[in-house]
Amino acid sequence: MFCANFALALGFETLVCEHREEVLLNMAGDLDNGITLIRQFPAAYIEREGCHTATAILSLTHDPPIDDLTMMEAVNLPAFYIGAMGSMNNSQRRKERLERIGELEPRQISRIHAPVGINIGSKTPAEIALSIAAIPCCQSN
Repeated sequence: MFCANFALALGFETLVCEHREEVLLNMAGDLDNGITLIRQFPAAYIEREGCHTATAILSLTHDPPIDDLTMMEAVNLPAFYIGAMGSMNNSQRRKERLERIGELEPRQISRIHAPVGINIGSKTPAEIALSIAAIPCCQSN
């Protein structure tokens, strides 16, 4: 929840989509006030609601069906940043799946930043969240 809390602290409207009951139970109390919790499958939510150009869509579950379907919807939206968490190997396998199974085109796949965030050698959840929170600051460079 570091990532959502950092985003809120930086002034972003922050939505967390989570449909898994066991995860919802574990995150109780971890979200700062001001973060909107949406109890829905992320891909279904962004397909229905869309987004605007000041949106970052992040899939941070480490669950391929959730992350892959979210990325398949996200690449069709005007979000300024689309990212999915995972190692370099997992990220490469995801991109291959999205091309093969999801039938995404190379231009769509190129919009996905995976591994997510800027490369600061992050390992811990807080460090990964910091690497993600730094993205808007680096977009103009």
